[in-house]
Amino acid sequence: MKYLKKVISSLIDLLMPGRCYMCGQIIEGKSALCPECYGKITFLSDQCCPICGKPYIFPSEKDLICQNCLREKPKLKRLRAVFSYDAYSRELILPFKHTDRTDMAPFFSQLMIQIGQELIEHCDIIIPVPLHRRRLLKRKYNQATLLASKIASTCQKKMLPHTLLRTVNTKPQGHDNRLQRKNNVKNAFLVKKKNDVEGKKVLLIDDVYTTGATLNACAEALYAAGAKRVEGLTLARVCHFT
Repeated sequence: MKYLKKVISSLIDLLMPGRCYMCGQIIEGKSALCPECYGKITFLSDQCCPICGKPYIFPSEKDLICQNCLREKPKLKRLRAVFSYDAYSRELILPFKHTDRTDMAPFFSQLMIQIGQELIEHCDIIIPVPLHRRRLLKRKYNQATLLASKIASTCQKKMLPHTLLRTVNTKPQGHDNRLQRKNNVKNAFLVKKKNDVEGKKVLLIDDVYTTGATLNACAEALYAAGAKRVEGLTLARVCHFT
């Protein structure tokens, strides 16, 4: 049976070869990116702020907190992301987010598991950042839920996709600054069942961390419902390297 599966898999690869998610070039094996496109992505290391995960260009002392977190301590106890959100990574994320490329979720989730292994291991439950029901009906799926589902099933963790609700249909934040984003999502989230999160260590999953306004608003709602600790894991984050 194992031999038969291997043969079938080889035939599928031969008849339907994989293509790079960015440039469309045919690639061998199970990779999702060709070597050239892979080299364009800025993957983030553990040389970063221990709270928000902001990357440092130059070596820094361990546990050196960045200026943003010193100025205003985030609600999230810790956040990690796989790669920098820039002109190249947008070519990966936007199709997944807006054009029904849900087939990319397994690849993205594996990257997130690698970078967020410690966060996943120590959490009790995984919760995706929710979309408002109107936006969900328009988009047909929540990309954060797809990522959270793959991560939870692979790592054998409990996922609660309906515990955290977005009760306000907030406007798009693409061109908003930090303060505008913070005000836009203020009181926009609500925990439906407090028993689900009370005393629990929660890991929030989202696709992109920009200023942290959305994830921190989610964390605030979870803490109000009795969560013990809230951390975040995203596919990408906007980076201002220091």
